[in-house]
Amino acid sequence: MGKTKEKLLEIKKELEKLVSSPDSIPDSVPQLIEDLDGLDVDIDMLKQTKIGFTLDKVRKASTDESIKKSAKGLLKKWAALEAKGSKAEEKKSKKKIEEDKRDLDFELTADPPTRNKKNQLVFDGAPDFRPNLSPKEVLQLGSFGGTYFRPIYSSVTKLKYGSEVWKELPSDWLEGLNVKTQVASSIYDESKNKYKVKCGASLEEWENSGWMRAQDPYGWFQWYCRYYQGRRTEDDERQISRWMKCCGPMGRWKNNLISKIAKAGVAYDNFGVSPVVRQTLQHWGYVLTQDDYEKEKKRFQK
Repeated sequence: MGKTKEKLLEIKKELEKLVSSPDSIPDSVPQLIEDLDGLDVDIDMLKQTKIGFTLDKVRKASTDESIKKSAKGLLKKWAALEAKGSKAEEKKSKKKIEEDKRDLDFELTADPPTRNKKNQLVFDGAPDFRPNLSPKEVLQLGSFGGTYFRPIYSSVTKLKYGSEVWKELPSDWLEGLNVKTQVASSIYDESKNKYKVKCGASLEEWENSGWMRAQDPYGWFQWYCRYYQGRRTEDDERQISRWMKCCGPMGRWKNNLISKIAKAGVAYDNFGVSPVVRQTLQHWGYVLTQDDYEKEKKRFQK
Protein backbone atom coordinates (compact mmCIF):
# COMPACT_ATOMS: atom_id res chain seq x y z
CA MET A 1 0.00 0.00 0.00
CA GLY A 2 2.87 2.37 0.82
CA LYS A 3 4.44 2.14 -2.64
CA THR A 4 1.06 2.55 -4.36
CA LYS A 5 0.31 5.67 -2.36
CA GLU A 6 3.76 7.07 -3.15
CA LYS A 7 3.14 6.44 -6.85
CA LEU A 8 -0.26 8.18 -6.62
CA LEU A 9 1.35 11.24 -5.04
CA GLU A 10 4.12 11.21 -7.64
CA ILE A 11 1.60 11.17 -10.51
CA LYS A 12 -0.51 13.80 -8.74
CA LYS A 13 2.47 16.19 -8.71
CA GLU A 14 3.00 15.63 -12.44
CA LEU A 15 -0.67 16.29 -13.16
CA GLU A 16 -0.68 19.47 -11.06
CA LYS A 17 2.21 20.82 -13.13
CA LEU A 18 0.30 20.11 -16.31
CA VAL A 19 -2.80 21.99 -15.13
CA SER A 20 -0.78 25.20 -15.24
CA SER A 21 0.73 24.21 -18.63
CA PRO A 22 -2.24 22.91 -20.66
CA ASP A 23 -0.20 22.77 -23.90
CA SER A 24 1.79 19.85 -22.46
CA ILE A 25 -1.28 17.80 -21.55
CA PRO A 26 -1.63 15.87 -24.87
CA ASP A 27 1.97 14.64 -24.69
CA SER A 28 2.11 13.51 -21.05
CA VAL A 29 -1.36 12.82 -19.66
CA PRO A 30 -2.35 9.67 -21.62
CA GLN A 31 0.53 7.68 -20.10
CA LEU A 32 -0.12 9.08 -16.61
CA ILE A 33 -3.79 8.06 -16.83
CA GLU A 34 -2.74 4.60 -18.00
CA ASP A 35 -0.36 4.36 -15.04
CA LEU A 36 -3.12 5.42 -12.64
CA ASP A 37 -5.55 2.91 -14.08
CA GLY A 38 -3.02 0.15 -13.53
CA LEU A 39 -2.61 0.87 -9.81
CA ASP A 40 -4.43 -1.21 -7.20
CA VAL A 41 -5.99 1.62 -5.17
CA ASP A 42 -8.54 1.62 -2.36
CA ILE A 43 -10.94 4.24 -1.01
CA ASP A 44 -8.60 5.40 1.75
CA MET A 45 -5.77 6.08 -0.72
CA LEU A 46 -8.10 8.05 -2.98
CA LYS A 47 -9.33 10.15 -0.05
CA GLN A 48 -5.88 10.76 1.40
CA THR A 49 -4.19 11.75 -1.86
CA LYS A 50 -7.25 13.50 -3.39
CA ILE A 51 -5.94 12.35 -6.76
CA GLY A 52 -9.47 12.43 -8.16
CA PHE A 53 -9.73 16.20 -7.73
CA THR A 54 -6.42 16.70 -9.54
CA LEU A 55 -7.35 14.39 -12.41
CA ASP A 56 -10.67 16.19 -12.82
CA LYS A 57 -8.83 19.53 -13.06
CA VAL A 58 -6.69 18.10 -15.85
CA ARG A 59 -9.80 16.79 -17.62
CA LYS A 60 -11.37 20.22 -17.53
CA ALA A 61 -8.17 21.94 -18.66
CA SER A 62 -7.61 19.62 -21.61
CA THR A 63 -8.99 20.31 -25.08
CA ASP A 64 -8.21 16.77 -26.26
CA GLU A 65 -11.44 14.75 -26.36
CA SER A 66 -9.66 11.40 -26.01
CA ILE A 67 -7.96 12.59 -22.82
CA LYS A 68 -11.24 13.94 -21.47
CA LYS A 69 -12.87 10.59 -22.17
CA SER A 70 -10.16 8.44 -20.57
CA ALA A 71 -9.97 10.72 -17.50
CA LYS A 72 -13.74 10.64 -17.10
CA GLY A 73 -13.72 6.86 -17.39
CA LEU A 74 -11.14 6.49 -14.63
CA LEU A 75 -13.01 8.93 -12.40
CA LYS A 76 -16.18 6.90 -12.86
CA LYS A 77 -14.29 3.75 -11.95
CA TRP A 78 -13.07 5.35 -8.74
CA ALA A 79 -16.54 6.69 -7.94
CA ALA A 80 -17.96 3.17 -8.30
CA LEU A 81 -15.27 1.86 -5.95
CA GLU A 82 -16.21 4.49 -3.37
CA ALA A 83 -19.93 3.77 -3.75
CA LYS A 84 -19.32 0.06 -3.27
CA GLY A 85 -17.30 0.76 -0.13
CA SER A 86 -19.97 3.10 1.21
CA LYS A 87 -22.68 0.48 0.75
CA ALA A 88 -20.56 -2.12 2.54
CA GLU A 89 -19.88 0.31 5.37
CA GLU A 90 -23.57 1.19 5.62
CA LYS A 91 -24.44 -2.51 5.86
CA LYS A 92 -21.91 -2.95 8.65
CA SER A 93 -23.24 0.13 10.44
CA LYS A 94 -26.83 -1.14 10.33
CA LYS A 95 -25.68 -4.40 11.86
CA LYS A 96 -23.69 -2.49 14.48
CA ILE A 97 -26.71 -0.35 15.39
CA GLU A 98 -28.67 -3.45 16.31
CA GLU A 99 -25.76 -4.96 18.22
CA ASP A 100 -25.01 -1.82 20.22
CA LYS A 101 -28.51 -0.37 20.54
CA ARG A 102 -28.55 -0.91 24.30
CA ASP A 103 -25.38 1.22 24.59
CA LEU A 104 -26.77 4.11 22.53
CA ASP A 105 -30.25 4.49 24.05
CA PHE A 106 -30.69 7.18 26.67
CA GLU A 107 -33.68 8.64 28.43
CA LEU A 108 -34.69 12.30 28.12
CA THR A 109 -35.90 13.49 31.51
CA ALA A 110 -35.36 17.26 31.46
CA ASP A 111 -36.97 20.08 29.50
CA PRO A 112 -35.03 21.83 26.72
CA PRO A 113 -33.10 24.94 27.79
CA THR A 114 -34.39 28.48 27.37
CA ARG A 115 -32.52 31.69 26.49
CA ASN A 116 -32.04 34.63 28.84
CA LYS A 117 -31.68 38.30 27.86
CA LYS A 118 -27.97 37.80 27.21
CA ASN A 119 -28.80 34.99 24.77
CA GLN A 120 -27.24 32.46 27.12
CA LEU A 121 -28.74 29.00 27.40
CA VAL A 122 -30.43 28.35 30.73
CA PHE A 123 -30.69 24.75 31.99
CA ASP A 124 -32.84 23.87 35.00
CA GLY A 125 -30.69 22.78 37.92
CA ALA A 126 -27.44 24.14 36.46
CA PRO A 127 -27.31 27.87 37.27
CA ASP A 128 -23.60 28.25 36.43
CA PHE A 129 -23.72 26.47 33.09
CA ARG A 130 -24.32 29.25 30.55
CA PRO A 131 -23.13 28.33 27.05
CA ASN A 132 -24.43 30.63 24.32
CA LEU A 133 -24.15 28.22 21.39
CA SER A 134 -26.44 25.22 21.08
CA PRO A 135 -25.03 21.94 19.73
CA LYS A 136 -26.83 22.66 16.45
CA GLU A 137 -25.12 26.06 16.21
CA VAL A 138 -21.72 24.52 16.95
CA LEU A 139 -22.15 22.09 14.06
CA GLN A 140 -23.71 24.60 11.66
CA LEU A 141 -20.96 27.18 12.22
CA GLY A 142 -18.28 24.68 11.19
CA SER A 143 -16.43 22.70 13.84
CA PHE A 144 -13.99 19.87 14.58
CA GLY A 145 -12.64 19.94 11.04
CA GLY A 146 -15.76 18.03 10.04
CA THR A 147 -14.65 14.94 11.96
CA TYR A 148 -16.39 14.86 15.34
CA PHE A 149 -18.81 11.99 14.66
CA ARG A 150 -16.41 9.99 12.47
CA PRO A 151 -16.22 6.21 12.91
CA ILE A 152 -14.02 5.40 15.92
CA TYR A 153 -12.80 2.59 18.09
CA SER A 154 -13.08 3.54 21.76
CA SER A 155 -10.38 2.18 24.05
CA VAL A 156 -12.72 3.03 26.94
CA THR A 157 -15.68 0.88 25.86
CA LYS A 158 -13.70 -1.49 23.60
CA LEU A 159 -16.35 -0.94 20.90
CA LYS A 160 -16.47 0.53 17.41
CA TYR A 161 -18.93 3.31 16.59
CA GLY A 162 -20.17 4.59 13.25
CA SER A 163 -23.08 6.41 11.66
CA GLU A 164 -25.48 5.39 14.41
CA VAL A 165 -23.90 8.06 16.63
CA TRP A 166 -24.65 11.09 14.46
CA LYS A 167 -27.99 9.61 13.45
CA GLU A 168 -29.19 10.01 17.03
CA LEU A 169 -29.02 13.81 16.59
CA PRO A 170 -32.22 15.72 15.76
CA SER A 171 -32.42 15.89 11.97
CA ASP A 172 -32.71 19.70 11.90
CA TRP A 173 -29.27 19.99 13.51
CA LEU A 174 -27.77 18.61 10.30
CA GLU A 175 -29.88 20.53 7.78
CA GLY A 176 -27.74 21.97 5.01
CA LEU A 177 -24.64 20.10 6.15
CA ASN A 178 -22.76 17.49 4.17
CA VAL A 179 -22.48 14.81 6.85
CA LYS A 180 -19.72 13.02 4.98
CA THR A 181 -17.41 16.06 4.96
CA GLN A 182 -18.70 18.34 7.75
CA VAL A 183 -19.80 15.96 10.50
CA ALA A 184 -18.43 12.43 10.13
CA SER A 185 -15.32 12.75 7.97
CA SER A 186 -12.30 10.63 8.89
CA ILE A 187 -9.97 13.34 7.57
CA TYR A 188 -9.61 16.62 9.49
CA ASP A 189 -10.15 19.59 7.17
CA GLU A 190 -9.51 22.95 8.81
CA SER A 191 -11.30 24.71 5.94
CA LYS A 192 -14.54 23.28 7.34
CA ASN A 193 -14.03 25.22 10.58
CA LYS A 194 -15.52 28.69 11.02
CA TYR A 195 -12.13 30.27 11.72
CA LYS A 196 -10.25 28.10 9.16
CA VAL A 197 -7.74 26.82 11.70
CA LYS A 198 -7.01 23.49 13.31
CA CYS A 199 -7.38 22.99 17.05
CA GLY A 200 -8.06 20.30 19.60
CA ALA A 201 -6.41 17.08 20.80
CA SER A 202 -6.88 13.64 19.28
CA LEU A 203 -9.28 11.03 20.67
CA GLU A 204 -6.30 8.99 21.84
CA GLU A 205 -4.88 11.95 23.75
CA TRP A 206 -8.22 12.57 25.49
CA GLU A 207 -8.52 8.87 26.36
CA ASN A 208 -4.98 8.72 27.71
CA SER A 209 -5.61 11.83 29.83
CA GLY A 210 -8.44 10.06 31.65
CA TRP A 211 -11.16 12.54 30.65
CA MET A 212 -13.33 10.09 28.70
CA ARG A 213 -16.26 8.11 30.11
CA ALA A 214 -18.00 5.06 28.64
CA GLN A 215 -21.40 6.74 28.38
CA ASP A 216 -20.01 9.35 25.96
CA PRO A 217 -17.06 7.75 24.15
CA TYR A 218 -16.67 10.70 21.75
CA GLY A 219 -16.15 13.19 24.55
CA TRP A 220 -17.51 16.48 25.90
CA PHE A 221 -19.44 17.60 22.83
CA GLN A 222 -21.28 14.28 22.65
CA TRP A 223 -22.19 14.75 26.31
CA TYR A 224 -23.38 18.29 25.51
CA CYS A 225 -25.57 17.09 22.62
CA ARG A 226 -27.28 14.60 24.90
CA TYR A 227 -27.51 16.94 27.87
CA TYR A 228 -29.06 19.64 25.68
CA GLN A 229 -31.73 17.20 24.53
CA GLY A 230 -32.64 16.33 28.11
CA ARG A 231 -30.54 13.43 29.27
CA ARG A 232 -29.30 13.68 32.86
CA THR A 233 -26.57 11.52 34.39
CA GLU A 234 -24.15 11.39 37.30
CA ASP A 235 -21.40 12.69 35.00
CA ASP A 236 -23.12 16.05 34.39
CA GLU A 237 -21.45 17.83 37.29
CA ARG A 238 -17.98 16.86 36.09
CA GLN A 239 -18.67 17.87 32.51
CA ILE A 240 -20.15 21.22 33.54
CA SER A 241 -17.09 21.81 35.71
CA ARG A 242 -14.89 21.24 32.66
CA TRP A 243 -16.91 23.82 30.73
CA MET A 244 -16.57 26.32 33.59
CA LYS A 245 -12.78 25.97 33.55
CA CYS A 246 -12.79 26.68 29.83
CA CYS A 247 -15.60 29.18 29.23
CA GLY A 248 -16.96 30.26 32.62
CA PRO A 249 -16.36 33.67 34.28
CA MET A 250 -12.81 32.60 35.20
CA GLY A 251 -12.47 30.18 32.30
CA ARG A 252 -8.95 29.73 31.01
CA TRP A 253 -9.60 30.02 27.27
CA LYS A 254 -12.26 32.69 27.52
CA ASN A 255 -9.98 34.95 29.53
CA ASN A 256 -7.01 34.09 27.36
CA LEU A 257 -8.93 35.50 24.40
CA ILE A 258 -10.12 38.58 26.28
CA SER A 259 -6.56 39.30 27.40
CA LYS A 260 -5.16 39.11 23.87
CA ILE A 261 -7.89 41.35 22.46
CA ALA A 262 -7.48 43.92 25.23
CA LYS A 263 -3.71 44.05 24.75
CA ALA A 264 -4.10 44.36 20.98
CA GLY A 265 -6.57 47.21 21.42
CA VAL A 266 -9.00 45.92 18.80
CA ALA A 267 -12.71 45.07 18.73
CA TYR A 268 -13.92 41.97 20.58
CA ASP A 269 -15.01 40.39 17.28
CA ASN A 270 -11.77 40.96 15.39
CA PHE A 271 -11.27 37.39 14.23
CA GLY A 272 -7.65 38.06 13.41
CA VAL A 273 -6.91 37.79 17.13
CA SER A 274 -6.54 34.19 18.32
CA PRO A 275 -8.64 32.29 15.78
CA VAL A 276 -7.46 29.02 17.35
CA VAL A 277 -8.79 30.04 20.77
CA ARG A 278 -12.05 31.24 19.20
CA GLN A 279 -12.45 27.89 17.44
CA THR A 280 -11.71 26.06 20.69
CA LEU A 281 -14.35 28.06 22.56
CA GLN A 282 -16.85 27.36 19.80
CA HIS A 283 -16.30 23.63 20.27
CA TRP A 284 -17.27 24.15 23.90
CA GLY A 285 -20.49 25.96 23.02
CA TYR A 286 -19.33 29.53 23.56
CA VAL A 287 -18.63 32.61 21.45
CA LEU A 288 -17.24 35.78 23.02
CA THR A 289 -19.84 38.57 23.28
CA GLN A 290 -19.30 42.30 23.58
CA ASP A 291 -20.97 42.24 26.98
CA ASP A 292 -18.57 39.60 28.33
CA TYR A 293 -15.59 41.39 26.82
CA GLU A 294 -16.49 44.80 28.25
CA LYS A 295 -17.06 43.25 31.65
CA GLU A 296 -13.64 41.60 31.87
CA LYS A 297 -11.26 43.61 29.65
CA LYS A 298 -10.16 46.10 32.35
CA ARG A 299 -8.40 43.29 34.22
CA PHE A 300 -6.02 42.89 31.30
CA GLN A 301 -5.46 46.47 30.14
CA LYS A 302 -2.36 48.22 31.39
